[in-house]
Order: sequence, then structure tokens, then C-alpha cells
Amino acid sequence: MSGAPLTIGRLARRHGLSRSTLLYYDRIGLLHPSGRSAAGYRHYTPGDVRRLEQICLYRETGLPLAEIARLLSAAGTGIAAVLEKRLAELDGEIRRLRSQQEVILRMLQADPRSRPTGRLDKAGWVALLRAAGLDEAGMRLWHREFEQRFPRSHHEFLEGLGLPEREIQAIRRWSRTPV
Repeated sequence: MSGAPLTIGRLARRHGLSRSTLLYYDRIGLLHPSGRSAAGYRHYTPGDVRRLEQICLYRETGLPLAEIARLLSAAGTGIAAVLEKRLAELDGEIRRLRSQQEVILRMLQADPRSRPTGRLDKAGWVALLRAAGLDEAGMRLWHREFEQRFPRSHHEFLEGLGLPEREIQAIRRWSRTPV
């Protein structure tokens, strides 16, 4: 972007926002235009654009606007703690959603009238890995690499298969033992 200021409409379009969103951000003190034209139109500078980019990035994490305002006014302090807290909240939400997912899958499996869900379960994954040529040692190596490189993702993958926590922990222990 050049140094020329942007109008509210151009800035909104550039960031996929509505004009009313930018007006709201101005009203609550989150993003003020740096100046106005002779006709009273709001003008946003490159610095304003960078601030809006930060706001948009924080919004993508699901942070509330008040928290974003606090982070921006604190000039970078405490960001890691806020993001870690948000990540923990998301982890809890994911666990709750997985639990709901498990209940729905059990209900569908118990209903003889229901169609297959099209989801790949543990048996499907094992069959797929065996078809790809992995034997027991190969599967252990696959899990071992997954566990070593991405432990959180490995856990989430196993949860996504609908496995109970007890079995997930057993698989993760098994994958950490030497081949």
C-alpha cells in the first residue's frame, strides 16, 4: 500500500469487512481514523491499516474485542498468555464437541435404520494402513513418528476416531516404546 490514506469504504472492502464494522470499531475506540478530509470523510493511514490487520488476526482466534483492545494498548505484552488461555478454551470446546460426536455416532450405530456415516473409524484406518503395506512394526513406527513430532495432533487424531481416553493413552504409550 502506498502512503495515500484510504477511505472507510476502501479499507472495509480491502479487509472483507463492512463499513458499519469499522464505524463500530471507531465508536468503541478500537480503530480510529488518523484524519479526515475537508469534506469530513474518514482517512486511514498505513499505520491504521496495520492496526486493523492485527485486529483481524486476533478476531480469527476468537478473542473478544475488549481483549483485543487490551492487547493492542499493552504494546505486545501478555500476548502469549492470552493466546495460551484461548488455546486452552478451544481445547475444552473441542473435547466437548468430540464427546457430543461420540454420542451421535453411538446413537447412529445403534439404530439399524441409519446409513453409514462415511467416517473413517479405527478399523478403517487399520485396514487402510495395512493396504498401504504397513505391518504391526510399520504401524508402531507410524504412531511413534506422529507422537514424537506432533503429540497434541496425535491425541486429537485418536480422539477423532471415537476412541475412549483409556485406549488413546494405551496407544500413545505403545507408540513411545522402542520398536
